[in-house]
Amino acid sequence: MMAKFTIIVLDSVGVGELPDAADFGDTGTNTLKHVDEFMGGLKIPNLKRLGLFHIQDTGLTAEGKAQGCYGKAAEVGKAKDTTNGHFEIAGLTVKTPFKVFGESFPPRIIEELERRIGTKVIGNYPASGTEIIKELGDEHVKTGYPIVYLSADSLMQIAMHESVIPLEEQYEICRKARELLTGDDTVSRVICRPFTGTSGHYYRTENRKDFSVDPPGRTVLDLLSEQGKEVIGVGKIEDIFNRRGLTKINHTKNNREGIAAALSYLKEGFDGLLFVNLVDFDMLYGHRIDPQGYGEALEDFARFLPEMISLLDEEDILLITADHGCDPTTPGTDHTREYIPIVVYGKRLRQGADLGVRKTFSDIGATAAEYFGYTFPAGTSFLKEISREKV
Repeated sequence: MMAKFTIIVLDSVGVGELPDAADFGDTGTNTLKHVDEFMGGLKIPNLKRLGLFHIQDTGLTAEGKAQGCYGKAAEVGKAKDTTNGHFEIAGLTVKTPFKVFGESFPPRIIEELERRIGTKVIGNYPASGTEIIKELGDEHVKTGYPIVYLSADSLMQIAMHESVIPLEEQYEICRKARELLTGDDTVSRVICRPFTGTSGHYYRTENRKDFSVDPPGRTVLDLLSEQGKEVIGVGKIEDIFNRRGLTKINHTKNNREGIAAALSYLKEGFDGLLFVNLVDFDMLYGHRIDPQGYGEALEDFARFLPEMISLLDEEDILLITADHGCDPTTPGTDHTREYIPIVVYGKRLRQGADLGVRKTFSDIGATAAEYFGYTFPAGTSFLKEISREKV
């Protein structure tokens, strides 16, 4: 019999500030609550029924008994980015945070990057991706110089116009940047940010590609794939884990494609882990300070939940979570240091079980490992807490 464990990451849907949020400049952040308030109440009855609003101390009001199990998890790693979040979900906590360069990359890095790619670069300051192409797009189109920019996370982002630098050449430029940013200068990701359009009307395309570091340790993905289980990565999962531990990849580019892929895999059936990242919450709405779009994306996802649940076999588990916050109602465009939600549903699981506050995201990975009969050294499985007691 095939057993399916599905993890869906609603990228950046945090549920309230962590105790150390002040260290990150994120006091008072609460992505889900603030989006709900902005929308005058999110129309996500299917998510609410599973228990999303039952999670303790989120400031949200629940109604009735949850049909699923629910809780939230704190991040052990001292970061608030996608890579660290996903690694910790998969049972790997990065103890030494990846390098954050702050206001600019130093001349030694920029000059070496220019030497390796054979051209100058422009920018080299913190910016929103949509704003920097407004500011420097014309200069880039005129000169052909790639636009390098930073954020509060451990990233180098490079924006290039698809008609000026072909996509494969863009990706090669980013590969060279990835090779450069190693050792003491290791950033978690180099992100290629293609754009198109004309002066005054530039816009980013969906051809983004992330160049991540290899996971610096063993993950649940490695364990399961080594044991012969299928490990399917949907969305940017392949980029985050640098393909390691994955047996099948579907690099969807937006929420709708990611949801469609998840439904397709559930229909086909598989024996193992389906790991899905839905990026639009973060990429299109969190970073762009668009709570309306964020709320509508949550409502759109929730509409597909009944179909998703109908495709679960008796023993299957569906787990919905996030990787960090990105509160679109607070100043700044960066991620926010927040708890992540844990909402779990299975036809043979308990209803209304409160998982409380988990000490690490790795409890998710540990639970997935135990579901398949294995033990993973990181995290504490909550499988017994969600399983129905034997009569």
